[in-house]
Amino acid sequence: MAKKERWHPPEYDIKDIRAIQAVAQGTASETEQQRALDWIINTASATYDEPFRPGEHDVTDYMLGRRSVGLAVVKLIKLKADLFRKEGEIDE
Repeated sequence: MAKKERWHPPEYDIKDIRAIQAVAQGTASETEQQRALDWIINTASATYDEPFRPGEHDVTDYMLGRRSVGLAVVKLIKLKADLFRKEGEIDE
């Protein structure tokens, strides 16, 4: 089996594909939503993986880029949305 490089597409299976597609279509079950977010945060973005690759500056930069997406998603998950509500604004 060939070595999988960090810049190769992240691994996924049929359940991941279906979960992401269901989220995109607005029809995802609770389980599919959780699976899709888990795949985005942990697999596609490698949020909690160490991005530093000694002697491989390009790979480190690439991994930091992937990680920044995951960190942005996690941040929005944890933010208290009401703190950002403007006066008179209502949720849609």
